[in-house]
Amino acid sequence: MDTPIEPSVQPSAPRPVWVRAALVWLAAWGAMVWLDGALDLANLAMPLVLASALASLWLPVWASLASSTVAVLAFNWTFVPPRHTFTVDLHQNALLLVALLLVNWIIAGLVIRQRQHGQTAQAMAERETRLRQWGDTLRDASDPAAHAAALHTALHQATGSEVVVAVLRSLEGGPDDASTLMVGEPSDEQRAGLSLCIRDGRPMGSGTGRYDELGDAYLPLRGRGITLGAALVRDFARHPQAISLRPHLQALCDQMGGAMHRSQIGRKEQLAREQSQLQATRNAFLSAISHDYRTPLATIMSAASALQEQSERMDSEQRRQLAAGIVEESERLARLTDNTLQLARLDAPDVRLTCDWESAEEIVGTVLRRARRRPDGTRVQAWVEPGLPLLWCDALLVSQLLDNLLDNAMKYSPEGSRVGVHASLDGDQICLRVSDQGPGIAPAWRERVFDVFQRGEALCGVPADGRNRRGSGVGLAVCRAIARAHGGDLRLTSAQGGGCCFEFRLPRREAAPAPEAGA
Repeated sequence: MDTPIEPSVQPSAPRPVWVRAALVWLAAWGAMVWLDGALDLANLAMPLVLASALASLWLPVWASLASSTVAVLAFNWTFVPPRHTFTVDLHQNALLLVALLLVNWIIAGLVIRQRQHGQTAQAMAERETRLRQWGDTLRDASDPAAHAAALHTALHQATGSEVVVAVLRSLEGGPDDASTLMVGEPSDEQRAGLSLCIRDGRPMGSGTGRYDELGDAYLPLRGRGITLGAALVRDFARHPQAISLRPHLQALCDQMGGAMHRSQIGRKEQLAREQSQLQATRNAFLSAISHDYRTPLATIMSAASALQEQSERMDSEQRRQLAAGIVEESERLARLTDNTLQLARLDAPDVRLTCDWESAEEIVGTVLRRARRRPDGTRVQAWVEPGLPLLWCDALLVSQLLDNLLDNAMKYSPEGSRVGVHASLDGDQICLRVSDQGPGIAPAWRERVFDVFQRGEALCGVPADGRNRRGSGVGLAVCRAIARAHGGDLRLTSAQGGGCCFEFRLPRREAAPAPEAGA
């Protein structure tokens, strides 16, 4: 049979309870005295039965049985002929007294048993509530180990005994480490018991099958296959509810251990993700160096060598073409370096930007002037909505984002087609758009273009027109990283009339008021 959960121990009934029971008995005796002579003995005994049942609602078992016995004897003395003696003349009166006593005892026993069941249900509800609240506390805790004092309080409230809680700070820690968090003051023997409980991961003390001679209870804080602490309840073997209370206390401890285990595993996973991200960035940087730096460097070295060794045999147009090639490849190399370094910086955790209030018109104008220096730069057109609010941003990063988008648009759109840059206000967002009239990208592939080393030729049907479209595939990844670092986002949609439209949406902020003159 399952051991029932015993109700909370009540050493003695409070005085109002005794007073309440005494008033019930007095009322019953008053009714019997008043009805004496008007009713026969059997009916006259009914108030006595009712008083016994009501008094049992408050009195302990022994007091209820004793009061019922005394009441039956007093009924015999007062009302059963011959009165004022314990002698019973008629056999039916003797049978009435015996039946009255047994009925009072049975009713009192049933009422008390029902009361105990109610107290048991209340105790179970309290424990369930305590477990639920404790689980809610641990679920929302970023560091469950910081709630060791709360576990100490919960165990103390559940038992009323002195409690000690020892918590390990890490998965690699030991029970004897200086980093172990201790709540309470254990003796040297109890400290050794806590260490043994943590190492073994099993409870110890009376009723556990391990060191049953101990009066204290040792409960491990268990995670999944690991123990991250232990709790000590002093003199638990003497607790009147020790058998039924132990599973509840162990459940509290296991909730703590499980939450600590999940938290520490989560921190390790986060660290592993950050290290993996850092390694991926390093690999990307090395890949960019090994694959995409060689070609521009070779072009620059070849052109520079030709200028150095054969400059006298070249005409001015040949020298100009070689110099232009050096400048173009140097700009491409600088852009590739900036993109790779920015990607590494923006992917790092806790990145901080150098933001200030900037004019969208100035940023777009700067980007437009750089684009117009390109041979086909005249096809770039810009439009900024009048009265556009200031942007709270890092101007260099936003300019780099627009430069990359313009470079892609001019690279993958037909020669002579229009490339547009627009800045406008859309609700509570400021939108910077770069659109082209190229072949576009299928909706199923529009997210992949933002992955590192994804090239446009691999995702859309770019015609083989012989144009130089070399690139590292990191430009759009850098653009999205810049957008998200500003709390915005970068999306790819279809432009009107075909082509691609990249939208950089930045949250609108209220500009700080200008300082008053002379302030």
